[in-house]
Amino acid sequence: MRYLALDLGERRIGLAVGDDEAGVARALPSLSRRSHQRDLDVLRRVIQDEGVQVLLIGLPLTLRGEEGPQATRTRTHAERLATDLGMPLEYRDERLTTSAAERYRSGKRFDIDSAAAAVLLQDRLDERRRT
Repeated sequence: MRYLALDLGERRIGLAVGDDEAGVARALPSLSRRSHQRDLDVLRRVIQDEGVQVLLIGLPLTLRGEEGPQATRTRTHAERLATDLGMPLEYRDERLTTSAAERYRSGKRFDIDSAAAAVLLQDRLDERRRT
């Protein structure tokens, strides 16, 4: 299965791709959001170029593991994207992915949004490999 992980933000969308066979997530440049149509155009191109089969969305749960207002907004946005793109959708708890991504920072210019998407996807790939 080939995945496109999305870390949905108000200004940027972090992107990462990976598949079960290789078992490695790769961050792509994040998408600066301008309009829903532009987001769709860019995502369609990535889906086609990368052979993506499933969207994996980071769901911002509360520290108690519950869905708050931000998770509700994320679900609404993710469902709209998935419907418009005609893609199946999976959710994954994204708590602490940004802090995990920051540990990989090496003083260089750093795309934290896509790094968070890569951490999210790598966690999913590792889980699938264990089962």
